[in-house]
Amino acid sequence: MLKSIEGNFDNPEVHELLVKHFIELRSVSPEGSTHVLDINGLKDPAIKFWSLWEDDKLIGSGALKFLDKSHGEFKSIRVNNKSKNKGNGIKVVNYLINEAKKLNIKKLSLETGAGDFFLPARKLFLRCNFKICEPFSHYKNDINSVYMSLFIGN
Repeated sequence: MLKSIEGNFDNPEVHELLVKHFIELRSVSPEGSTHVLDINGLKDPAIKFWSLWEDDKLIGSGALKFLDKSHGEFKSIRVNNKSKNKGNGIKVVNYLINEAKKLNIKKLSLETGAGDFFLPARKLFLRCNFKICEPFSHYKNDINSVYMSLFIGN
């Protein structure tokens, strides 16, 4: 059974997952094209962050940033290395979509990398019905970024 905990930055497993996420994405993204948030960035009041657990094992995390009252951006979606290739990416994305619906978000957007490292993420989001779109919010056209969106409300 999937269990979520909002916040939970002080949990050692969550902290380690986020630090690894931050370091890894910084290492594979060209300077000026890195949009990953560190833990302090995820604590912004405009962001809701969840860690997701199954049988007391951390499977992943994800965040929703409010761009306005009906438009949200996915941030820091990450699956724990031990939980990869087991369908957990879809569980994390679907959990976040359902939370966004509860919060009356009508449109979800995200930015991910354009390089080979990010291919699994792009495939995951396409499988979850996200469509490639133009840059949104503060983002600009960037050959190192792919922008996607999904309408979830009327």
